[in-house]
Amino acid sequence: VQLQASGGGSVEAGGSLRLSCVASTTRFAVNGMGWYRQAPGKERELVAGITSGGTSYIADSVKGRFAISRDNAANTIFLQMNRLKPEDTAVYYCSGSYDYTTSPKDYWGQGTQVTVSS
Repeated sequence: VQLQASGGGSVEAGGSLRLSCVASTTRFAVNGMGWYRQAPGKERELVAGITSGGTSYIADSVKGRFAISRDNAANTIFLQMNRLKPEDTAVYYCSGSYDYTTSPKDYWGQGTQVTVSS
């Protein structure tokens, strides 16, 4: 499985960004996909995850501001990030798994930087 993330960038606090991640696989569907983030000096944390069946998870720290969605036909997930805060600044990693899980960790994309200025 190869995961290609895009959509990161720099934005002022209160702004919005939309991340995308495309999973390339020649065999089975990537049933679990998600987004993790890692800020400097901190551990990687799960932000959101979604299964091909539509079960989703959103971390409390971003609930009400971020939304995850999925296009199964395109093996693509999206993370819509609204009302961004400086503490959302991190490298965001797309992840995937053949398992039906909202916290996939088997495959990783290259990461995309999100910087929120105050």
